[in-house]
Amino acid sequence: MAPGADDRICTLPRVDWEEHAEREEARYADGLARLPSDPDQRQRQLVRVAMAATGAGLARLMQGRKAEAAGWLARSAERFRESYVDAPAGSWGRLIGAVKARVLAGDWEGAAADAEWTLGQEPAGSPSSIGRYSATLALLVLGRDREAGELAATLGAEDEDAFPRPVADALAGLASADAEAYRDGVGRVLESFEEREAYLEDVPVADTVIVLEALAGRRGLAADVRSPLLPEKL
Repeated sequence: MAPGADDRICTLPRVDWEEHAEREEARYADGLARLPSDPDQRQRQLVRVAMAATGAGLARLMQGRKAEAAGWLARSAERFRESYVDAPAGSWGRLIGAVKARVLAGDWEGAAADAEWTLGQEPAGSPSSIGRYSATLALLVLGRDREAGELAATLGAEDEDAFPRPVADALAGLASADAEAYRDGVGRVLESFEEREAYLEDVPVADTVIVLEALAGRRGLAADVRSPLLPEKL
């Protein structure tokens, strides 16, 4: 549990995960049914559809319905990749969305494929911290931790308003196999989620923490954090 989480548990409202899931699933179906033919409008709609699939997957994950969650998260990754074809240059968030969705689904084979695809878009050399974040995640998925560490260091050097320091610290801890640094970083990432009032697709889940803990688990570094914003079993 993140520092301070004990003080916040009672203030977190009861969540109707079924309602969240059904809403996002309906948004996904509606969005696909109304895909425009214009390439620019289509790529924008595909992002909205991908985000709805992510929301549905997260809600199902919180219900412990992992197979359904995996299906929705796979759709999310596919739509993010599909949207990238006609996306403006520097649309790095779509790479992050695809890789994170695969990791959230526990699909490591798919995550590796999307990580290789991500690196093929050459985000590592981007001046954008979001581009370098996508590359760092991809490298960690592929076990290329030395390279991931080099990029994580550049993220840690960014101003706080350009990239969240707790995420950079957690990534650096993973890349260097520093359990203490990772635990401190991921705890602060979770705390930042617990202090939020807005979440992706209005689904109150600390998705970044789930991804970090999945990567940590493969390195024997999992912090075993607990929160109402996380599934009971990661």
